[in-house]
Amino acid sequence: MEDITTLDRLPVGSRAAVAAVSAPESQRLRLLELGFVPGGEVLAVQESPWGDPVAYAVCGAVIALRRTDARQIAVRQG
Repeated sequence: MEDITTLDRLPVGSRAAVAAVSAPESQRLRLLELGFVPGGEVLAVQESPWGDPVAYAVCGAVIALRRTDARQIAVRQG
């Protein structure tokens, strides 16, 4: 069974598939260019000591996103 949540809730060490990016157009394009595309796999790699930002592995790169940005990316676990 698949569980849909937002990227900011993905625990460190967990993988998920991007389901959708629902951000204002300019920010949405930026996230898509970084590799957060629907169907793409993402792995939560590491959380900063203060909990924000979080590093995610996507498309062969590690990208740090603030939780407010990650909250705009829906992901499927399972």
